[in-house]
Amino acid sequence: MLENKWSDWLDNTEEVLSEIPEKPGVYMMHAAMKILFIGGSQNMKKSITEALEKKCVSKATRIRFREEVNFDEIKNELIVDYKKRHEGNIPQCMN
Repeated sequence: MLENKWSDWLDNTEEVLSEIPEKPGVYMMHAAMKILFIGGSQNMKKSITEALEKKCVSKATRIRFREEVNFDEIKNELIVDYKKRHEGNIPQCMN
């Protein structure tokens, strides 16, 4: 079975939302090469739109996503991996 593929990092502009599907999946947002937020939901487009309304996440300059039915499981794996590489810390906009 092939793994689902991540999108390229997309610039956070008005147009980016048109590229994000209303499907289950996981996503990451970053600014200045630092991951700010890792999320997952049944409807990525809706979740990303809502996340970008939050002050901290609104600083994100790039977004990438991946369609994934098991989005909760994958999101948790991504957070665990992030914490291993960042002294147990989670992305700053997830506090």
